[in-house]
Amino acid sequence: MLKRMKMILKKEKGFTLVELLAVIAILGIILAIAIPSIGKVISNSEGKAHEANMDLFENAARLAYVSGNQEDTYTLNELEEKGFLDSIPDGFAGTEIVYVENNGGSFVYEDRRTPGN
Repeated sequence: MLKRMKMILKKEKGFTLVELLAVIAILGIILAIAIPSIGKVISNSEGKAHEANMDLFENAARLAYVSGNQEDTYTLNELEEKGFLDSIPDGFAGTEIVYVENNGGSFVYEDRRTPGN
């Protein structure tokens, strides 16, 4: 009986290689599912941030237009200098080539930045 107890205790000291491989395989499957999902979330948030910036530019241009600065074209730097934008969002800072054009009260955006800038 004592020998049987010693054998039982020896068998219960750790994980087998098969058990460890099974855990690693399960973790690999979870990561394979999660990584593309995380990429989609990041991509969607970048698109929504861009849309929010475009709405911000539209509102600033409309405010400038109705405040008596009725021009056909506004740059972001002009809108910031005149106080219609608090600051230019990251990715647009330091550029004067993003235009907001007024077509009869309807504002149209044209991003004239060169690719990579």
